Amino acid sequence: MYPEHAPQTPTQRAVQVHQPTPYPPAVTTPAPLVPGQPDGVPAVASIVLPDGRIVTGYAIDHARPEPVTAKPVVSRAAVNVALGGVGFLAVCGGLLLLTSFIAALTAFITQLIILAAVIFGGWIAVQVLGTGGHRGGTTVNIRKAVFRRNHFHG
Repeated sequence: MYPEHAPQTPTQRAVQVHQPTPYPPAVTTPAPLVPGQPDGVPAVASIVLPDGRIVTGYAIDHARPEPVTAKPVVSRAAVNVALGGVGFLAVCGGLLLLTSFIAALTAFITQLIILAAVIFGGWIAVQVLGTGGHRGGTTVNIRKAVFRRNHFHG
């Protein structure tokens, strides 16, 4: 058991007194006095209110942002090179589209020519091989071996 909690009478308790130890005072050197008012202190301003009271105080100078440094000027040559590059890309894209258009147009015209040839060739085939009667030409019947023009009869 702890001695503080032991049942004792107040006269039996030992008393200890602690005295603080003083520190020596710090040595300070006073700042040199400069005659005149520093530049950073603004002048005192007084304002007369409409009810006749006078308010005196310092004018608050709002913090001004630091001036923005001027952006460097882009050189004229760099602008010309950039515009030339954009123009070159536009011309290349236009030529690509033009080439694609010409190829598609050529394929379309080729298909039209082939279609016309098929239709015209079909019409000619119908005229030549058609069974629309004999109009006085050479009759050839191979199964019966009849050739009228050269007078071969089989």
